[in-house]
Amino acid sequence: MVDYAKARTTMVDCQIRTIDVTEYDVLDAFGAVPREAFVPDHLKPLAYIDEDILVSADGAAARYVMEAGPLAKLIQLAEISATDRVLDIGSTTGYSSALLARLAGSVVALESDEALAGAAKANLAALGIDNVEVVVGPLVEGCPDKAPFDVILIQGAVEVIPEALVAQIGEGGRIIAVMGAHGLSDRATVYTRSGDSVSGRPAFNTHVRPLPGFSRPKTFVF
Repeated sequence: MVDYAKARTTMVDCQIRTIDVTEYDVLDAFGAVPREAFVPDHLKPLAYIDEDILVSADGAAARYVMEAGPLAKLIQLAEISATDRVLDIGSTTGYSSALLARLAGSVVALESDEALAGAAKANLAALGIDNVEVVVGPLVEGCPDKAPFDVILIQGAVEVIPEALVAQIGEGGRIIAVMGAHGLSDRATVYTRSGDSVSGRPAFNTHVRPLPGFSRPKTFVF
């Protein structure tokens, strides 16, 4: 039998603390949320490996629960406060939303895959997490009906951030995204709104799986 509590502690100590994640609230969230509750039954013994975990196999549109280390760094970058309203884009089975729920006032978990969204609802309910609302819809459109948000976290590497998402952050709001979708040169970036202006600040290099639907439109070449 896997000692999941011990595995969770080891994950925090060896995968997260070692990459300059120092915020206590972030470390506490990763130490408290049972990652094994958000992966398929046959993968539960592997829930704490230092890798992405496949939760929906659909060719080029395969979806994953993000590796703990990069996810923790992105969440720390967001500087989430207890009153923040967060939009979690591409929440898959709800693990990232469960983490965010411990830091924010409320979370909207946006998922385009109805099966994954259903799993997220069931997983969050089983853990008694009541400040997350799971919404099914196109990821690139965000959730305008529930905007503005203080933080939008994109769960995967992207080449572009649609204007629809930029329009959904309020004053001082942040979009946290990994820009590039090509490999180790990808940059975790925080975009912040000040009045009518949104400016980006690159924070660190990382590698996460691309999030389907956020590719740059291909141009015609003669």
